[in-house]
Amino acid sequence: MQLIFRSILTVVITTCSFSISAEGGRTPVYARHGMVSSASRLASEVGVEILKQGGNAVDASIATAFALAVTWPAAGNIGGGGFMVYHGADGEATTIDFREKAPLAATQRMYLGLDDQIANNSNHDGLLAVGVPGTVAGLYAAHEKLGSLPWRDLVEPAVVLARDGFPLSYTLATGFRRYAEAWERYPSSTRVFKKPDGSFYQMGETWRQPDLAHTLRLIQEQGRDGFYRGENAERLDGFMRANGGIITAEDLALYRAVEREPIRGTYRGYQIVSMPPPSSGGVTLVQMLNILEGYDLAASGPGSADTLHLLTEAMRRAYASRAEFLGDPDFNESMPLARLLDKQYAETLRNSIDSDRASVSDEAEFAQAYESEQTTHFSVADAEGSMVAVTYTLEQGYGTKIVVEGGGYLLNNEMGDFNPVPGVTNRRGQIGTAANLIAPQKRMLSSMTPTIVARDNRPVLAIGSPGGRTIINTTLQVIVNVIDHGMNIAEAIEEGRIHHQWLPDVTSLEANRFSADTLRLYQAMGHEVNVRGSQGAAMGVWLDRQADLYLGAADSRRGDGAAVGY
Repeated sequence: MQLIFRSILTVVITTCSFSISAEGGRTPVYARHGMVSSASRLASEVGVEILKQGGNAVDASIATAFALAVTWPAAGNIGGGGFMVYHGADGEATTIDFREKAPLAATQRMYLGLDDQIANNSNHDGLLAVGVPGTVAGLYAAHEKLGSLPWRDLVEPAVVLARDGFPLSYTLATGFRRYAEAWERYPSSTRVFKKPDGSFYQMGETWRQPDLAHTLRLIQEQGRDGFYRGENAERLDGFMRANGGIITAEDLALYRAVEREPIRGTYRGYQIVSMPPPSSGGVTLVQMLNILEGYDLAASGPGSADTLHLLTEAMRRAYASRAEFLGDPDFNESMPLARLLDKQYAETLRNSIDSDRASVSDEAEFAQAYESEQTTHFSVADAEGSMVAVTYTLEQGYGTKIVVEGGGYLLNNEMGDFNPVPGVTNRRGQIGTAANLIAPQKRMLSSMTPTIVARDNRPVLAIGSPGGRTIINTTLQVIVNVIDHGMNIAEAIEEGRIHHQWLPDVTSLEANRFSADTLRLYQAMGHEVNVRGSQGAAMGVWLDRQADLYLGAADSRRGDGAAVGY
């Protein structure tokens, strides 16, 4: 298999067209047998090659995830965590939770100084911000339950990419230079992201990662134990001890990914299958769709002031519930999920919406803490009709910016997703509600929303996005664009987006995506507006049943993404 994948790598790098692929745009990619849409063209090609080798959607997602750890280091990872949603052509659906955990030595007030304020941004900067990584455990758990090809074959393409290197894209080359100061803080990071002479790699130059290749080889040969025990566990433990971190070999040995029952809902005859807590995505998404189901969005039209108003009011109410109730289910047994997902409860919320006037977010309610937008999502569909949606992350772009000495991989800074100051919630965005306070072995709340939409219990859409707190709303709007507005998957992804999260009480809208008249009408309803740059980077696959074709699209907003099919 190694020789096969080495030849595959040559084909991918020289861009010979053995597959159908396209960068982001309003025209989808069409394919008959399978599709992968991700933030890296190289990673998408790897996933499609696994499908061609007879692998299923889970096999392809595992290979894509490991390839992204090499080709998209801003968010692709083995030192972070995330979530997978699977929906088989036979109707079976499940999820894998591989969210990071707080270390055993973590405490509720570990980031606070003597003044009870966060000291030196320590919940985002440095090794104290690192959660116990979950990615390798999650991918291995998915393979044990649903994989078909040998584990070794799925990791091999990433090993080859890391060892032999690949030409650096413009996006990666500029990203490396953007974080020049951060790389200098740790020699282990400098050695990965700069040349031996101290200069930066240029676009088109070959970037090799031999230490990462070695770690991937351990994972390839030993499975999850290649990361959580033995050589790598000892290396990470030693690196933490030498540099002030608190993750130990015991933390790694104790980590387990968890299979969880999906969050399920319905919307206009479609089934919604999404991620449960500790992701807040599925609950919040279904709650918003339940509210919106009572309105004729097709009649009000995409991008109209009336539609934006209704979207905003649904977002406002669902995000308030998110902040109050949701957290790690293993530490919060009383989360009222049934009520939050109930359509009668949504009707009660809908009855509180004035169709002509914005509501006011009560500042006595719950603000939303900061969550980085540097995550990545990919969607996969196979020849049998099964689909997988995976969102995973290092939190901020390149996580802590810290590479493990000799390991070659970046570490996350996901501890920043916990509520850092118990009991303190304010309009500046700090939140201190109990459900998401730090505790040893607890998983921090997330907005990641990998989602599969089905019709008659057969998957038709796999979708998700990066974007921190905006992820849920990006996923919502793509689904609404497809179901209510009849857009193809590429049009639905490229359409302009908005975001409201209860507090602060302001709607962010993408620049140059909405007409001046629409904005005037929307503001006249009482909405405060903030114009921002791009929101999210959705990656989607849609099944056109009539044509028996997959349609794929990679968001043009960010990165080197591509949808690839065959």
